[in-house]
Amino acid sequence: MPSPVGSVPALSSASATIFSIGIVFLGYWGMHEPTQWHVADVFVFGFALIAFGCLGLVPWVATSPVEPESSDARIRVARHLFLAGVAGIWLAVAISVIF
Repeated sequence: MPSPVGSVPALSSASATIFSIGIVFLGYWGMHEPTQWHVADVFVFGFALIAFGCLGLVPWVATSPVEPESSDARIRVARHLFLAGVAGIWLAVAISVIF
């Protein structure tokens, strides 16, 4: 079953939006402060970095060619990458708030 019309631009713009929200979070969180990092800080940065990787790959995966044209296999992979990216950003935010 082919994916709905507009799902590639929607996934791409949603991943760019979440990516920018994550960058704003890292700036607000204080990644550049001169204090020594704790274990929780490393986890926050690690989850955010993995999430940025997933979110950055979404447009590339969603727009890559597939055979046959009606296949939505790459859209499914892009949706999973988007979900992993959003989950990673939320985990980073939750860890920074809790610890």
